[in-house]
Amino acid sequence: MGKGSVTHVDIVKEQKLPPLEMEPRWPVVVALLTVSGLYAALPVSLAVIPHWYLLIIVLALLVPTRLAHYRGHHNLNQRLGYVVNGVVTAAMVGSLALLIRALPTRAETPVQLLCSAASLWVTNILVFALWYWRLDAGGPNRRDQRVGHPTGAFLFPQMVGPDTRVTAEPQAWSPNFVDYLFLAFNTSTALSPTDVPVLSRWAKLLMMVQAMISLTVIVVLASRAINIL
Repeated sequence: MGKGSVTHVDIVKEQKLPPLEMEPRWPVVVALLTVSGLYAALPVSLAVIPHWYLLIIVLALLVPTRLAHYRGHHNLNQRLGYVVNGVVTAAMVGSLALLIRALPTRAETPVQLLCSAASLWVTNILVFALWYWRLDAGGPNRRDQRVGHPTGAFLFPQMVGPDTRVTAEPQAWSPNFVDYLFLAFNTSTALSPTDVPVLSRWAKLLMMVQAMISLTVIVVLASRAINIL
């Protein structure tokens, strides 16, 4: 963090303000477990690794990730977060590739393909919400140390009001996982930003990839529906 940046700790020392509440982490755990559950529900032919292996790997990585957070090892927590996000992303991309390959061969029943495509579409939302949450403004640990959200990659509607100014309101608004989940959901449904403009290049690239994956899944659903008719 630069010399000119303002943290909540600095303002607390100067103005004797109460500390900000830490961003809750349990929604992220729920999202990761949901992704693992959706993967376990896929047909065997669409799983790049045995069904329950992903859940085991995620749980094995969540334990040290949570311990690192509780003990204040923020750099280790961030790196382990990258690893667990990378694992679920690789599983999703691999299953999507197998789904596309299975479409012309008709190895799966129409119902199985439709359910699998729907599961991957939901997984796509959760996976990219996890990435946005993990990467924006240096990650959740950095956001916990700041007042408001002045350096984020996304311009949330709450950031344009006067309550986000450090000098006017110390308990300024800051996004949590639900805000990034809403952003990811809009990206997968509208295939473009809606109420949240994108400011950072890395965020624009990630949203392009997410929209492309969502569009691919929608095309798979549409083509299978046409074949059923």
